[in-house]
Amino acid sequence: MSASPRALRVPPQGDEKTCLHVALQRHRAAVVWKLDGVSDTDLRRPMVPSGTNLLGLIKHLAAVEYGWFCETFGRPTEPLPDVDADPEADMRATAEETTAGILAFYQRACAAADEVIAAVGLEETGSSWDGETVSMRWVLVHMVEETARHAGHADIVRELIDHGTGDHNFG
Repeated sequence: MSASPRALRVPPQGDEKTCLHVALQRHRAAVVWKLDGVSDTDLRRPMVPSGTNLLGLIKHLAAVEYGWFCETFGRPTEPLPDVDADPEADMRATAEETTAGILAFYQRACAAADEVIAAVGLEETGSSWDGETVSMRWVLVHMVEETARHAGHADIVRELIDHGTGDHNFG
């Protein structure tokens, strides 16, 4: 995730898995990019009535990377927020959680997901959190959608914080 969103480009002639993976990596980088230069206070500040904040989006995305890639395909994860006890536990940073810690959690989740993506074929299936059988292709498409959706949320939240706008699109 250290690459800037502009440095990542879906290869125009790439195979399906590579194109999906690079698209996911672009959106991951865009979400992290939206945190650049924002104070810790503002990263945690709810900016809309639902309570959405930039750091909560990162925490949520870390949990779903682990969930959709690792848990679905039977790989280990680190402890995840307990959304059974609190459905919003993955959407907000607790007072004990640091910005650096949540960003590191996201980096570890993405690295673990990337290992699963590399090891599992597009047609291979796993069992999702709700028991549905899903293919790696479906999970990749879903996670591109999920991450892009939250990148859009991050765009709006960042603009509400400091009027920071920007487009990471390239090619």
